[in-house]
Amino acid sequence: MRVIGTAGHVDHGKSTLIAALTGTHPDRLKEEQAREMTIELGFGWMTLPNGEEVGIVDVPGHRDFIENMLSGIGGIDAALLVIAADEGVMPQTKEHLAILDLLQIPGGVIVLAKTDLAPDSDWLDLLEMDIRAAVSETVLRDAPIVRVSAKTGQGLDALLATLGKVLEEKPERLDLNRPRLPIDRVFSMSGFGTVVTGTLSDGNFAVGDEVEILPSGGKGRIRGLQTHKKKEERAMLGSRTAVNISGINTELIQRGEVVIHPNQYQSTRRLDARFRLLKDASASVKHGDEVKFFVGASETIANLRLLGTEELLPGKEGWIQLELRDPVVAVRGDKYVLRRPSPSETLGGGIVVDHQPKGRHKRFNDDTLKSLEALTQGTPVDILFEAALALNAAPLKEMAAKSRLESAAAETAMQELVNSGQILVLEDGTQTAASNALAIALPHWSKLSAKVIEIIEAYHKLFSLRRGIPREELKSKLKLPPRVFNVVISKLVAENSITAQAAWLSKPEHEIKFDAADQARVNALLRLFDQNPYATPSLKDCQSEVGEEVVNALVELGELMAVSQDVLFRKKDYDVLVTKVRDTIGTKGEITLAEARDVLGTTRKYAQALLEHLDAVGVTARNGDARKLKK
Repeated sequence: MRVIGTAGHVDHGKSTLIAALTGTHPDRLKEEQAREMTIELGFGWMTLPNGEEVGIVDVPGHRDFIENMLSGIGGIDAALLVIAADEGVMPQTKEHLAILDLLQIPGGVIVLAKTDLAPDSDWLDLLEMDIRAAVSETVLRDAPIVRVSAKTGQGLDALLATLGKVLEEKPERLDLNRPRLPIDRVFSMSGFGTVVTGTLSDGNFAVGDEVEILPSGGKGRIRGLQTHKKKEERAMLGSRTAVNISGINTELIQRGEVVIHPNQYQSTRRLDARFRLLKDASASVKHGDEVKFFVGASETIANLRLLGTEELLPGKEGWIQLELRDPVVAVRGDKYVLRRPSPSETLGGGIVVDHQPKGRHKRFNDDTLKSLEALTQGTPVDILFEAALALNAAPLKEMAAKSRLESAAAETAMQELVNSGQILVLEDGTQTAASNALAIALPHWSKLSAKVIEIIEAYHKLFSLRRGIPREELKSKLKLPPRVFNVVISKLVAENSITAQAAWLSKPEHEIKFDAADQARVNALLRLFDQNPYATPSLKDCQSEVGEEVVNALVELGELMAVSQDVLFRKKDYDVLVTKVRDTIGTKGEITLAEARDVLGTTRKYAQALLEHLDAVGVTARNGDARKLKK
């Protein structure tokens, strides 16, 4: 699931464009509709030509509401930078563009909107040149420009196709199995209670999950989930999600807080970060300046501590430590934005390097600066985890080699990752040397195990009368090497997620069950077996009576025994036949085909099929024209 966000100057047609694309106008407040100006975040969704459903966050363009814009723009996968053809690049265009760049939004599309107001195509060509110059040093420098008129509908299809292509080229978000939902709306619904919305990152939520609200610490349980106004049992990574939470009142939740699974995150009042001051900032920043700090959907006042310098000039980068007035939830790698409180101005932003520093740093300490520089590459644990993510399932020694860490540091980091469950060892020491044991990072395991179960469940749905999916068919679908496939299956069996037999795999709860119509046909077939239990209907006749799938199911359930490609017996009749053969050989020492035919009270065809079957399964052994019991 992907989410895109609008950006651009006020009155450049962002909301009108979203209404034209989705059929729903994102401005929901009466004041917004009366003023024809977005104040709060608006939301919508649409299906792209390639079938992908995407959510849309529509943000305010007016400078007075830039901070509302920041609460919704951080979790998007791509941006629609909207520039009106009758005005071109304007002040908030530049500010929104700077914010997209600071947050490193991974690409997007530039929409040259209101083209119906342009005097001619030459004017649009000049505007495109101006736009290219404006975005040349930002994340949108290579973004395609699409000419659109929401009024006439011109260019809308091209915009959807272009957006689909842009999203296809972007990597999917990584499931870290530690979901967090920055809250951008809180409200109460009659009959449901507390509802919060946001863009889900780092994992998935499911109905029934226990959750915690940080920083406030309130706890509840997920009563319901919706994505794009559709009820879901599980909210997927990257989706715009509404969460109905029981056990907590709306008054206890604020925008900017985060919904998490208990004990997976901690709030903080202090952060270390790399900071870039925008080159067109009105002035430098100094140590001790008061700033506004934005991360996720949260906003708070912070005291800026410059490290290694007293002042940072426009266009320059440096290390900072932020002392926050209110606690926030952030982790290493999160992007943030700083603004000047008064007069309001976007200063710059960067990336969180340490979300839990041990204390206040000495500002001009070389060791501190070197440590922060090293943290841009990550701690040994971070580096090793990234190596594991890059390799997928691999031996532990390959993960360590990929990390390029010194062996002692790699061993310590590996132990920490294994103990915390972020890396799963798929083989134990009895199967292989410890360093050569296969392991996998938790996000990859979550994705792989879910895929295995998804394939098996789909097979059960398609072939409900089969015991399970053949092992070789599953291995082919997963495209895994034999060693990896075998350990993955073994682990899922050990977790009781699946059941394995020699030739097939299934969900533990799967049972072969006939519906009423099939059961009636089965009963009719078994009555034919009753009429002549030792000269039974042929396989072809059985299939004509009940169908191939039902015959195979009866064999799987053990009600019928296939002794040849064409001969079947009921299991109870088969057991009687085998006993008669054993008894006859026990008395006479052997049995011929003709004797078997007479003893069994059947024809040569059935007697021969049974004896050849007993030879194959090791009950008898042929000796000339006769059979003896196999020793």
